Formats: sequence, structure tokens, C-alpha cells
Amino acid sequence: MSDIGTPSKALRKDALGVAAITFMVVSAAAPLTGAGGGIPPSMLFGNGAGIAGAFAIVTLILLAFSVGYVAMARHVKNAGAFYAFTAQGLGGHLGGGAAMVAILAYNAMQIGLLGLLGAVASGTFAQFGLTLDWYIWSYIAIALVAVLGYRQVDLSAKVLVVLVAFEFLIVIALNLAILVKGGASGLNLEPFSWSQITSGTPSIGFLFCFAGFIGFEATTIYSEEAKNPSITVPKATYLAVLAIGIFYTITAWLMTMGIGVENLMPTLQGLPDPSAFLFILGETYLGATASMIMGVLFMTSIFAAVLAFHNAVARYKFVAGREGILPDRLGTTHAQHLSPHVGSVIQTVLALAIVSLFVVQGLDPVLNLFVWLSQLGTLGLLGLMALTSFAVIAYFAKDAKGENALATKVLPAITGLVMGYLFVIIFRDFGALTGAAGNLSWILPGLTLVALVVGIALAAMLKGRDPGRFADLGKTKL
Repeated sequence: MSDIGTPSKALRKDALGVAAITFMVVSAAAPLTGAGGGIPPSMLFGNGAGIAGAFAIVTLILLAFSVGYVAMARHVKNAGAFYAFTAQGLGGHLGGGAAMVAILAYNAMQIGLLGLLGAVASGTFAQFGLTLDWYIWSYIAIALVAVLGYRQVDLSAKVLVVLVAFEFLIVIALNLAILVKGGASGLNLEPFSWSQITSGTPSIGFLFCFAGFIGFEATTIYSEEAKNPSITVPKATYLAVLAIGIFYTITAWLMTMGIGVENLMPTLQGLPDPSAFLFILGETYLGATASMIMGVLFMTSIFAAVLAFHNAVARYKFVAGREGILPDRLGTTHAQHLSPHVGSVIQTVLALAIVSLFVVQGLDPVLNLFVWLSQLGTLGLLGLMALTSFAVIAYFAKDAKGENALATKVLPAITGLVMGYLFVIIFRDFGALTGAAGNLSWILPGLTLVALVVGIALAAMLKGRDPGRFADLGKTKL
């Protein structure tokens, strides 16, 4: 370890095992937030009862993506994840572009969630007589995350393990209650039928499903801090996808059974806020006290996701600085905690600034701050997954390194095309999906392309002043 007061260039080694990394990334997917704030609107605006079947399909698609992703992770161990894989597969210029898109996407997800957190916390604490504006709670969350993100990564992991464990437990309790009682009118597999999956507007349903998984890909971000990363990171990746996928599929199915297929859409259409659906089920099957506890855990679920995304974006900034795409100062870690503290501080300041901008403009914390920025983040991450899939093909085309063609060619090609198609759809329909009107309907998604171009330009500048450093972009840093 470096002497106290002397910045380091290394992250904290051997700090995270399979369980810790899995919880870190599952927390970004926010299981309870997805169940309460994601599944009901995906039913209402998407394909109704068929959302359970849609989650099952998306789980299979992301498992297919993970095969190539994991194969790459065995040979490239770098906290830059999407950036590193893209740089090693498609070259340094696109790698620089991927780095900037990743920073934008994770920023958008984290800061957008602060709006949702503020709104939920305001409502939750109001039940106990403590009434504060939403942005006060957002500022408190920013301060807490700032402390945790600045310190050593295993402290964040311990906090997230506790929060995510309680999230799972309360929803599992609801699922078991619905299962034992046989739902509203008996259990059936109708939500998994093709007619239900393709009902309503399935494209919107599938987009919501993909958004529910955002964060699972962050396993490789912690490769430099993992114990035995060649084994730990692949295991954590598959476990994260399976945990999220099985959880959402079963929960969506049982939520449907809890009200009945025939009553699902009328019930959702009659609610002023579709997120209330989960808590109605909670009160029906677990009682009023459990429903109140669920509301508190909903708030902590969002906080866990905010912390997870803060850690992710801080590491992307660290890698971009360490490798010369961004200023070198970003590429240093804290002498004592070995955390990417500079990137963490910048992320905190940026979150404060953007939340304050939305406050000054009088914009809604959920409909504007959360919806606009979270969809921007989803757009960017889908683009990164498409780039990464094609990077896997290009990387192993030079040398198969003992990996089979299914992992290095077939599955990456399929998933790359799927992710690319979804990127185009969200980009094209961004205004309709988010409610962003006028110029915002193209300015917001256009930021993804701006970030890509800026990153390519920064990489080109690095090549001009230091060709050797450019050639090393994305290489293993263990």
C-alpha cells in the first residue's frame, strides 16, 4: 500500500469475492425498485400479463450476451469493462468513444435515480410526520454516497449486501404468500403464452425488461479489485444475470397471479400511479405493516442503486484518466482507501449541479429527472453492449485463445444485432418513450452520439502525443 498522503495508481486488490461483486451489480439493478417501479408500468404500457414471459426471453438473451462477455473477461482484466473490451477488440479510437459513452450513461442512471429517490423518500418520511421537499432527500443521499464512494470499496459492498438482502426478502415473502394462497383465482402459466407475450405493445414491454437488468454488466468493472478475477468475474456475471432474471420473471408472474390475468389491466388503469400496485398486493397478502416496510425498503433499494452506479462511473473516470483519455489526475487512487476518489468527488459535484438545475427549473423529480436520464442511460448502455459484442468477435478473430466459436462468434453476433436494433428503436422513439417534448426528444438521445465523438477525438489526441500509451488502451492492468 502506498504511504498515506501519496496518491496511488492502483485500485484495492483482492477486496471482493463472488458474493460481494454479485451484490454490487444486483444492487444497481435495484430488485425492489424494479418490482415496484418497473414491472407495473411495463405491464400497463407494454404487454400486460405477458411481461413475465418477456422477462424470461430477455434473461436468455442476456445470458447469451454474457457468454462472449465472460470469454473476453478471462483475457482482458481491466476496470474499464466496456471501454477496455471495445479498445482491445475494435481499436483505441472506438475504445475512447466507449469510455465517454459509459461515463455519460452511468452518470445519467445515477443522477436520474436521485430524482426518484427524493420523491420516494419524501412520500415515505411524510408518513412518519417528517415533511421535506424531494430535493432535500436527494441532497442527503448525495452526501451519504459521497462518503461511501470516497472510501474503500469493500465498505460499499458491505452496505449493499445488507440493503439488497432485505430487498429480496420482502419481495420473496410476498411471492411466497401469493403462491401459498393460490393467487386471486388460482395459478396458471398463461403469462408465458406467446399470445400474452405479444399482446398490447410488446416493444415497450421488452424495453422495460432490458432496463430492469441495467447494471449486471458492471461485474468486470471490479476485475482489478476481485479475488482471482479469472474465476470470480465470470461466476459473478452469470449469477447476476440469473438472479435478476429469475427474480423478475417469477415476481412478474406472481404479481399477475395475485390480482388475476383478467383483472390486471383494469386494476393498473385505475391507479393514479402504477408503482402503487406492488404495495396494494403487499397489503392484501402480507398486511398493512409489511406494506409499510416494503415502502421503506423501496427507498433503500433506490439508494443502493445510486451507490452502485456512483462506484461504477467513478471507476470509468479513473480508468480514462489512468490511460490518458482524460486528465491524469483522474487516474489516481486514494493513498489509504485505494478508491478512485477524484472521480468520486467529481461525480458528487456533478450530481449536485444537475439535481440543482432541475430544482431551479421546477421540473418533476420522477417524470423529468428520473425518466429522462434513466432512459438516456439505458440507451447508452445498450449501445455499449452492441459495441462490446462486436468487439468480442474482432478480438478473438485475431487469436481464439482456446475459446470456442459459439462464445466468440455466433452468440456475440446475435446479441450485437439485437442490442443494436434496440438502440436504434429507443433513439428514434426517445420522445414518445420518455415524454421529452420538442427539441429535447432529439437533444437528449443525441448526447450519446456526442459522447462517442468526443471520446474518439480524445483518443486521437492521445495517439498524436503518446502513440505508445494509445496502443496500450484497454490492456490488462493486473
